[in-house]
Amino acid sequence: MGKTLAEKVWESHIVRRGEVVNGQAEPDLLYIDLHLVHEVTSPQAFEGLRLAGRKLRRPDLTIATEDHNTPTINIDRPIADPTSRTQIETLRANCREFGVRLHSLGDAEQGIVHIIGPQLGLTQPGMTVVCGDSHTSTHGAFGSLAMGIGTSEVEHVMATQTLPLTPFKTMAINVEGTLKPAVTSKDIILAVIAKIGTGGGQGYVLEYRGSAIRALSMDARMTICNMSIEAGARAGMVAPDETTFEYLLGRPHAPQGADWDAAVEYWRTLRTDDDATFDAEVFLDANELEPFVTWGTNPGQGVSLSQSVPAPEDFADENEKAACKRALEYMALEAGTPMKDIRVDTVFLGSCTNSRVEDLRLAADIIRGRQKDPNIRMMVVPGSARVRLEAEAEGLDKVFKDFGAEWRFAGCSMCLGMNPDQLAPGERCASTSNRNFEGRQGKGGRTHLVSPVVAAATAVRGTLSSPSDLDPVPPAAALPSDDGTTSHAA
Repeated sequence: MGKTLAEKVWESHIVRRGEVVNGQAEPDLLYIDLHLVHEVTSPQAFEGLRLAGRKLRRPDLTIATEDHNTPTINIDRPIADPTSRTQIETLRANCREFGVRLHSLGDAEQGIVHIIGPQLGLTQPGMTVVCGDSHTSTHGAFGSLAMGIGTSEVEHVMATQTLPLTPFKTMAINVEGTLKPAVTSKDIILAVIAKIGTGGGQGYVLEYRGSAIRALSMDARMTICNMSIEAGARAGMVAPDETTFEYLLGRPHAPQGADWDAAVEYWRTLRTDDDATFDAEVFLDANELEPFVTWGTNPGQGVSLSQSVPAPEDFADENEKAACKRALEYMALEAGTPMKDIRVDTVFLGSCTNSRVEDLRLAADIIRGRQKDPNIRMMVVPGSARVRLEAEAEGLDKVFKDFGAEWRFAGCSMCLGMNPDQLAPGERCASTSNRNFEGRQGKGGRTHLVSPVVAAATAVRGTLSSPSDLDPVPPAAALPSDDGTTSHAA
């Protein structure tokens, strides 16, 4: 019988297959190709090595960056927050001691860990990739098996370059059709989560397939795989294809010359076999999708932007009724309120979900020539220093600044409220990040998950909005694009 993409990658990395002992199957021991490290989950792991007198097994397969606790302004000054400063200084000391390559604040390659792996060409098809961060699933967009791991597992990988894992089930997410204008990969994944629930992918590796997925750029595929975790899955994957190869070609750590040709030949074999069987399948019609937005306090509590806030009575399941009631209370929303009538205080464009240069371009195209709602605060935080430099070379920073947005340095920023970029209690945010849990962006903060284009349109109107809700840009505000043609934001 044929194998799925996930099964092929798994099988090629087994160091020792788990035996059945007393009727119980032991985990398989898998080799790990790439270990990504940041300041939050690594200190205890490094200390474990130190106490055991162990060295780092493969420093050459380990790379670190500063992202979660980093400030996104005044990065040339000492970090003001004492906890953040301690974590960053500890990471720097550990990387020096154990010989780990580290991209620190001010480094051109510093940024969110899930942004820098792909942009450096470290993330490649057929790899196993781990990091002490749940959104490691991002890297699965390249056809790699990428998983978030806990602190004890981080130490295990550091010491052995292997990880004991129990085999997962597989689920195909089939998305066929063509997306409408202003519908993006963020809307696909929010619709998937709303369809299967935040626990629907539990125990599975998801493979995103179909014509709508194949038509997406690598940046867009990374957005979808990133939020596989919000569906409860262990990982998300997309089979590598010409789009993948084109993205990787010429990147610093990608194979070159004859090695490149050999790599691509192997990568082409990683697609799921025609006669392979998935444990479960889900189907989504891309033609019917609209811009999506969350109304509640988990990523599965979402609806199309054209709809209204649901009521507890709309749900048959008692647990869902109770969850809806609690979410409406926390979010200070009334059932039946049109989503487009919900006013926000802050718009956040950033996070490992939507802070790549393509995301910034999409948002800039919407706001170019327009005025920001004066009551809205908008923060734009590129995912890496390299993304920031690329955006500035294209003049995107000027578009955001002219609009009245804050143009920040790279970091996780307001995605998780672990750094100075936080919502105040009661503040409402349209956020391109991945989680809308209570207090996720700051104690008492209220989060609506949206795509970059919805975030941009919302910043213009002040309420949750789609680009189609905006008035046309006056001709005088149209700006020439790089190819000499005229670009309008509409």
